[in-house]
Amino acid sequence: MKILHTPVRLYATGGVENYVLNLTRSLADLGHEVKVICSESARDMDCDARISVRTLGSIGRIANTNITLGLPLALSRENFDVMHTHLPTPWSADWSLLACLAKKKPLILTYHNDIVGEGMAGHLARLYNASALNLLLKRSARILVARPRHVSDRLEPFMDKVEFVPVGVDTQFFYPLQQQYEGDIFFLSVLDAFHSYKGLDVLLQSLKAVKEQIPDVKLVVGGGGELLDHYRQSARDLGLERNVRFEGRISQERLLQIYNGCKLFVLPSLSAQQEGFGIVPLEAMACGRPVVVTDIVGVAEDVAKSGAGIVVRPEDHDSLARAMVSIIADERSAARMGRAGRDLVMEKYSWKTVALQVEKIYREVIENAQD
Repeated sequence: MKILHTPVRLYATGGVENYVLNLTRSLADLGHEVKVICSESARDMDCDARISVRTLGSIGRIANTNITLGLPLALSRENFDVMHTHLPTPWSADWSLLACLAKKKPLILTYHNDIVGEGMAGHLARLYNASALNLLLKRSARILVARPRHVSDRLEPFMDKVEFVPVGVDTQFFYPLQQQYEGDIFFLSVLDAFHSYKGLDVLLQSLKAVKEQIPDVKLVVGGGGELLDHYRQSARDLGLERNVRFEGRISQERLLQIYNGCKLFVLPSLSAQQEGFGIVPLEAMACGRPVVVTDIVGVAEDVAKSGAGIVVRPEDHDSLARAMVSIIADERSAARMGRAGRDLVMEKYSWKTVALQVEKIYREVIENAQD
């Protein structure tokens, strides 16, 4: 198949970017011809040489969406069997729909999370949700979602074409290995206003309670962004300057070291509307690390069932603190959780498994389009 993906970005750090990078590579492994059209980025990342990537200049950004004026013309010149686009970035998704309608080709939409915002971005989000979003949802051949427990209310009229497809993890790159101590707790996210829903403020508040029982507890925070200094100041204000190390942006090789060098990984996400799935807990589990997540994270139900970690409620500082202390204090239990997490990822969340599900969906919609 000739497959075209249209994420807003590819060469950046983020959940959607990670999703597209790994899914397109895995589809190439299955023998398909894969291309990506997206906005340019100042920060290059490695991409599989088999994937054709075309980047377009943007005139700026509205909320988390790059505005690429060359996208309509670029899409009109493409030859593809199926196009796969992504929300919550409407510019790229809507132009993808129009291109598919013009060419009478099927469009697959991965609905990672709702489009929300604050201030002017919030007004634009509400306007879009009340207008163009419905057309996109109505005319997409299939809508892929990763969290069956937290399907957006906006998808209820279209449940007949919603498919549950989990996010995957690279189990060959992320794996357990002996590594020197990096810290007790690891948190990873983009540290900007858009990603504040990842819950780092809550984690820092809970860490203060953990420190009362484990005075030398060490939290490693990975990621860079406009709020890095804000979080550093928050740590100082809470008396945690010696307990928190901010790593900044992390290379893939360094990331593997930190996952394996910490005792547990935490993702205390706050918003079911904004948290698409949460790939980073999968990476931690692939490395044999226990995880603590809130119940809105996509993998939460499987974490609880498999015993791969502990699930808490969003913004429950006390429960989060108790969960982290219990894992740090009980090495035997932590090791058991780590093994359960690795087994879970190998069974259900490898990118090969995910790609095979997506490939099947592609074939079905192409066949339906030809009838």
